[in-house]
Amino acid sequence: MPYWDHHIPLPKLGPLHSRLVTAFVALISFINSYDGDFVFDDSEAIINNKDLNPDTPLSNIWKNDFWGSNLSSNSSHKSYRPLTVLTFRINYLLAGGLHPIGFHVLNVALHCVISVLMIDVFAILIGGLVHDGKGVKLNLSPKASFLAALFFAAHPVHTESVAGIVGRADLLCALFFQLSFLVYCKAFQGGDKKFSVLWIFSSILLCAVAMLCKEQGITVLGVNAAFDILMVCNLNIYELAHRLLSRRKSADVSDLFTGLALLFLGGSFLLYARWRIMGTGPPSFTEVDNPASFAENVILRIVNYNYYYSLNAWLLLCPWWLCFDWSMGCVPLIKSATDWRIVWPLLLWCCLMGLVYQALCSQDSNKRRTLTFGLVLLVIPFLPASNLFFRVGFVIAERVLYLSSAGYCLILAYTVGYCSCNWKKHKRLLRAATLTLLCVNVARSAQRSQHWRSEQSLFTSALSVCPLNAKVHYNVGKNLADRGNQSASIKYYREAVRLHPKYVHAMNNLGNILKERNELKEAEELLSSAVHIQPDFAAAWMNLGIVQNSLKKFDEAEQSYWNAVRFRKKYPDCYYNLGRLYADLNRSIDALNAWRNATMLKPDHSLAWNNMVILLDNTGNLAQAELIGKEALKILPKDHTIMFSLANVLGKQEKYKESEGFFLNALKINPNVASCHGNLAVLYHRWGKLDLAKRHYELSLRLDPSAPGTKENYNMLKRKLEQRQRTVG
Repeated sequence: MPYWDHHIPLPKLGPLHSRLVTAFVALISFINSYDGDFVFDDSEAIINNKDLNPDTPLSNIWKNDFWGSNLSSNSSHKSYRPLTVLTFRINYLLAGGLHPIGFHVLNVALHCVISVLMIDVFAILIGGLVHDGKGVKLNLSPKASFLAALFFAAHPVHTESVAGIVGRADLLCALFFQLSFLVYCKAFQGGDKKFSVLWIFSSILLCAVAMLCKEQGITVLGVNAAFDILMVCNLNIYELAHRLLSRRKSADVSDLFTGLALLFLGGSFLLYARWRIMGTGPPSFTEVDNPASFAENVILRIVNYNYYYSLNAWLLLCPWWLCFDWSMGCVPLIKSATDWRIVWPLLLWCCLMGLVYQALCSQDSNKRRTLTFGLVLLVIPFLPASNLFFRVGFVIAERVLYLSSAGYCLILAYTVGYCSCNWKKHKRLLRAATLTLLCVNVARSAQRSQHWRSEQSLFTSALSVCPLNAKVHYNVGKNLADRGNQSASIKYYREAVRLHPKYVHAMNNLGNILKERNELKEAEELLSSAVHIQPDFAAAWMNLGIVQNSLKKFDEAEQSYWNAVRFRKKYPDCYYNLGRLYADLNRSIDALNAWRNATMLKPDHSLAWNNMVILLDNTGNLAQAELIGKEALKILPKDHTIMFSLANVLGKQEKYKESEGFFLNALKINPNVASCHGNLAVLYHRWGKLDLAKRHYELSLRLDPSAPGTKENYNMLKRKLEQRQRTVG
């Protein structure tokens, strides 16, 4: 048993009680998020991901990336996480649709389970792999492992992984990471440095499962290898280096090499399989995603990478400034040696070197082991996000610290134990400080979980943390616009463009709002700039075409629409707007062809169907209009606008009974449409059902007293009714 374990200022609880307390702390830290909305990346990974829909073949999850795009596509992020997507699909099936509460509850439950399992992981790393006579594993560090697990359960940096549903990938990866490590430990249960190949292969299999949840899972093999070297073979790195340097005979490490060889072969196979799955190679990222990786000077690149590492370390030490996104100017690059921020990477490396020295050179074997494993857990899971092996698509991402935080919590628990052992006079103060830290972390996690309940609170909370981040302002503006507050959103879109003058999505959205406000000149300038910066931005080309059409620049508008179609082959909305342009120019055949293309690409495109019926009606092609209307209603049987247009066509053909049926069906679906009542009244008027005509004229005028033509028709009907009464009299 570590000599400092019993000095830790916590009560000694039994295995069951310590697990229950850990689960409870994890639960109260993040329970605030259980009934939150789908937020931020959830839109792409869940709401817009067709792989969740039960109608989509299950085999698609093995062909597509995490976001539902085909892995062979150049636009794919290459995030291959089929098992995570499978759990989303199961959530969808159980809830009968996209109801976020089930997704959130499972995330919180997974974090509770992972926090409880951390007790077993920490117990092995701190106290060693010891079994009683019956083969039952003993926990020789009950207080230290319990405290480290509590720190892990309540750490606020986990909020993104727990409260954000896409964080499911990190949670599942961490769960199978733990299971892989614990199963690997079982391989050495027999003692005498003998190991079971079956358990090792089982551990590698669980590593593969972790990788199918998130790529970071491969790093468990590094942790297993470190465990093999330091715990199973009890190798003292410092003494081994001394022996090698002095050319003394070293200890027999044949068993060590056998175990490491199995891990190496397993890891190599998994990496090869992962590379083959990626298809077209690694994903491509832009400078705004990770500006340091695009720095031309290698020295500047290294300095900024190390600055990013120091910021990640600070988030573990002081998780107060948390943000959903750290890109787009949130962390400006260090460009000269006079930048004061260069102190932070230097300070980080001083601390790490101090920890490494203590981990390797301390005379206390338990201290060496605990600190070494703390550093192993801190560093190895972070390596895929370090930019050392490949460029990553972010500056800082709190979610990648989910596993690395376990190493920090282990070092922190050791620090508390060491201080308690050596500062016995201040034991009460240490107990108070430890409990205060836990309570502050729980409160901060609960507060941060509250931010993640809705996009409005999440995006707004980032304004004070990353005021230079254009994406933060963009998301605040987009959220305001989605909630109907377009006037307020303009300010944030303008700030996003000011901070990042090449932010084409902000330009496009701002241009759209200005178009709706009839500020067409500025809208045209913004959209023209957007397509100049990104010539393949199809949505901006279409919106530019709409603005140019409104400005009567018909030739330019037509060219913009065709540019949009050139860059996005399947673009039904663009064909619809192109049809409207042709209709304005009286190019009826071209308009019909454009709308037909829209309905072929999107069979439920109601506006395109309706416009075809109306155009054919207006040009006197009533029989064809009738055919198109009935074809549309086979696809959209409850579309009252198409029923209304078709009823008008049938009325003009004097098919009164059939026309009446479509009018009445349309009114059943939407009874408060004045024009529908008015046109039905005209039908009855022509049909000679004057009392019914009078009733529907009155209903139409009640709904819209200024309805064009209705009042005149009504007055004409009243004169006719009065004349009939006089005739009868």
